[in-house]
Amino acid sequence: MDLAPRPTRAGADASHVLSGRPLVPFVSLAGRLLLAVVFAAAGWPKLLDPDGTVRSVRAFRLVPEALVPVFGYGLPVLELALALLLLVGLLTRWSAAAAGVLLIMFMIGIAAAWGRGLEIECGCFGSTGGPVVDPARGYALDLLRDAGLLLVAGFLVVRPRSPLSLDARLGL
Repeated sequence: MDLAPRPTRAGADASHVLSGRPLVPFVSLAGRLLLAVVFAAAGWPKLLDPDGTVRSVRAFRLVPEALVPVFGYGLPVLELALALLLLVGLLTRWSAAAAGVLLIMFMIGIAAAWGRGLEIECGCFGSTGGPVVDPARGYALDLLRDAGLLLVAGFLVVRPRSPLSLDARLGL
């Protein structure tokens, strides 16, 4: 009869807990929910004020005038669709990639406005119509926020699996 202690599965699991690997799905869940909330908070006010959104797109002077309404009316729909997909965890990798592309576009727009000396609101969370007091500080904070969100989106592209997702339920 062998009474020597044997390595157990629990011991192996404990080493994974210490390495942080079981936390990755929960980090992915948190990232998914963060992006969903941000895109919903950005898209909803734009959807309610489409004319303000069109004015915001036009103010950046980056899109040909013929495409300004397409961007102005389409952007909130796209943001809300991504928010919904991320919230329920459906097509997470693709949704995060699309969110990342949008964030890069936003960052390019903000940087271009800043570089050209435009003093405009980004319109990121709807058009407030208020004056821009310190555009350089605002642009810098917008870029930092979007860079952080881009990192989250990138993480989700690499690690899309998370609890409470339709992807997991559907075996995607």
